[in-house]
Amino acid sequence: MKLMIASDIHGSALYCRKMLAAYEREQADRLLLLGDILYHGPRNDLPKEYDPKAVIDMLNPLKQEILCVRGNCDTEVDQMVLHFPILADYCLLELDGHTVFATHGHHHNPGSLPPLKNGDILLNGHTHIPANENMGTYTYMNPGSVAIPKNNSAHGYMLYDKGFLWKDLEGSLLNI
Repeated sequence: MKLMIASDIHGSALYCRKMLAAYEREQADRLLLLGDILYHGPRNDLPKEYDPKAVIDMLNPLKQEILCVRGNCDTEVDQMVLHFPILADYCLLELDGHTVFATHGHHHNPGSLPPLKNGDILLNGHTHIPANENMGTYTYMNPGSVAIPKNNSAHGYMLYDKGFLWKDLEGSLLNI
């Protein structure tokens, strides 16, 4: 299964459009969103082309292809307008014999670990900073942010296809 992984759209129609263009270009089977879909949150400036209704209109037609976990900016009100489930705190995936614990990152993160076995992958967004770190007994991965990247990182995503890659929204490989 080819999987595109993205996080932290924060209501930006501009970057949601670019993310979906990348999703189409990559020809992924599923889009895994790691939360913070519609609202920008009180700590972030408004992202470019902030338009949550446009983001809703772009994502809902893909409801059969989207897997999503809840971010700290996602609410029950958001679930009323999005046609795919967004309120689970995490999901578990099996990829290449490894369990991937996918979550937003505001509850489970390297400082507050979920129950992981040796060799598992902790995958989250929330920090807006891409990461691929061997933590000894597990690997920590983060796609960064689609709309509001931090620490001079790119507007980007991850791709899983028999291994993980980090890319910017134009499709260029990132060295993470």
